[in-house]
Amino acid sequence: MTSRIHLSGNIPGGLPDRAAGGRAPLSRRRMLTLSAAALVTTGATTTPVRWSGRALGAEIALTLHAPEPLARSVIAEIRADLDRIERQFSLYRDSALTRLNATGTLMPAPIFVDLIHKADRANRMTGGIFDPTVQPLWEARAAGRPLPLDLVGWDRVAIGRRVVLGPGQALTFNGIAQGYATDRARAILRRNGLTDVLVDIGEVAGDGGPWHLGIVDPEHGLVATRTLRSGAIATSSRAPDGMEHVFGPDSTLSTVSVEAEDAWLADAISTAALVAPAELRNRMARLPGVRRILTVDRDGNIRTLQPG
Repeated sequence: MTSRIHLSGNIPGGLPDRAAGGRAPLSRRRMLTLSAAALVTTGATTTPVRWSGRALGAEIALTLHAPEPLARSVIAEIRADLDRIERQFSLYRDSALTRLNATGTLMPAPIFVDLIHKADRANRMTGGIFDPTVQPLWEARAAGRPLPLDLVGWDRVAIGRRVVLGPGQALTFNGIAQGYATDRARAILRRNGLTDVLVDIGEVAGDGGPWHLGIVDPEHGLVATRTLRSGAIATSSRAPDGMEHVFGPDSTLSTVSVEAEDAWLADAISTAALVAPAELRNRMARLPGVRRILTVDRDGNIRTLQPG
């Protein structure tokens, strides 16, 4: 069975701010949309099944072209998983993450364990640049206070049966959670026999295709195109209005786009690579699972880094 799916939009208000830089909350709410077409072997046409409501802090509309029982089952499963992700990682509602940040300790659910271990891997892969403990910096910036840099440090987070933060620490996972949500939606589609799909939840993952995607820099517009058959692409950019969305060393880069096997990995690496030194960025391009890193500097010059 073949399916074409597009689930797009950012998750302002729904998930925490981008880490590792971290990323400031987006001020404009966007519609998340999903559409898919499943072609059955009989060639029979189907009536689209639609749902609209709220998920991940935004308005969302889902449309699936497939036999009705399959369509309704897949839509329900994706909706439930998006809600599950929000209940774990949102900073804007009662969630496992807000409880951890408030108390400094959490007995995590399996989904939380899965993501925090991926965040730990990303921290090690990027030489510590990807660091979810930047959340206090965003809170201080919003309040006009000096940045409490002494609270930042992933090495002070204990990960075991319980997750325990250092005194005063707080976490944010948006530098990885959008990619994580993208991977989970893609996995749901695969489990339901839909293998020709494109999923976009701020980060993009696909199978089948070919899917032709554009990479856009805020200042220089469309800078490259990519053809995706199986894998993921995530792009991080400097803010054109001067209100930076990352914490980290200043860099000559305007945009970094990463192609990888999984969206969580592409998401985390694109976030870190935007502020990483050139030598470390070159090493990131050779990480397991990373296929290619495209960079755009502030003058619009484009460079592609690949393994080998």
